[in-house]
Amino acid sequence: MADTDEAANDVEHAVIAHYRLAEADLGDPSQWETIRQAQSLLTEAIEQADVGEFDGNEYGGGKVVLYAYGPDADVLFAVMAPILHDLPFRPAHVVLRYGSVDDPSAAEHRVDL
Repeated sequence: MADTDEAANDVEHAVIAHYRLAEADLGDPSQWETIRQAQSLLTEAIEQADVGEFDGNEYGGGKVVLYAYGPDADVLFAVMAPILHDLPFRPAHVVLRYGSVDDPSAAEHRVDL
């Protein structure tokens, strides 16, 4: 089935954004709202550009990590970058992964924000 093969190849690369939050383990409510708004903008931008999907977040250890996946990490990051740069939390960086999480040879590139 060609559709199954295409679907398997559609989500190979990742853009993973890491932000430091307040001292508290999960940040504070105002930070959550800022992240929630950014997630909405990211979802809309990624869908409109048809470059992948925003997959959610993970809070803990005084930081939040945002996850997006698509067939081309560079194109996906280009769409996400303006929104990611606007988030006020620092230090921050993005990891672009070129390949599946299951592929030990997948290259990664770090971009400081």
